[in-house]
Amino acid sequence: MTASQASTDDARWEAMRRRDRDLDGAFFIAVRTTGVYCLASCAGRPLRKNVEFHDTRESARAAGFRPCLRCKPDQPRETLRWATVPTTLGLALVARSEAGLRLVTLGDDQAVLVRDLERRFRSARLTPDPAGLEAELRAVAAEIDGRGAALDLPLDARGTPLQQAVWAALRAIPAGTTASYAEVARAIGRPTAARAVAQACGANPLAVLTPCHRVVRADGGLSGYRWGVERKARLLAREAA
Repeated sequence: MTASQASTDDARWEAMRRRDRDLDGAFFIAVRTTGVYCLASCAGRPLRKNVEFHDTRESARAAGFRPCLRCKPDQPRETLRWATVPTTLGLALVARSEAGLRLVTLGDDQAVLVRDLERRFRSARLTPDPAGLEAELRAVAAEIDGRGAALDLPLDARGTPLQQAVWAALRAIPAGTTASYAEVARAIGRPTAARAVAQACGANPLAVLTPCHRVVRADGGLSGYRWGVERKARLLAREAA
């Protein structure tokens, strides 16, 4: 459904029932029982009798409604283009902002990967663009498959200063080698922050490009990996070879 087609209350109600992200910002849903206004894709499920629709957020505010804390309808909506590509480790989903790669995830089911993308970026405008991302997809697949390097691609991973420091340290670990969480903590000047390093590894949004798979326990054990310990073992074995 396009924005022009969502001009009636009935069409807007159906768009809200579908959580249609493409219509976020085309209109706003005001819920009388909670006093908030929302985007079309908001996860809230009000009753039809409690809903009214507004063309603009200004109209909703003038009627006494405040922005929903869940879908944040007043936040600027950044556009992220995304697509998937097959690799030897399963499907890779690649999402890019204007500044660079924001997300690279691994999985076996595109629908699951897309739901994860939507969960991570609830206030973004998500646009599938396999043709426009062809170069990025090719480079990321080559990096994952060990056929080349995607390290010259611009990155736009966002995190806390500690997370950014950890991710930079991970990218400095050479292929074929590993480091412990404690060693990474010392490398960033936070020798007592091994647990925080582990948490930053778990929050890494760029699978393989930021090689959190190269971080292991002090005894050499693989510990966890966001995209599956089996994938981590395969990556390390291939790099060691």
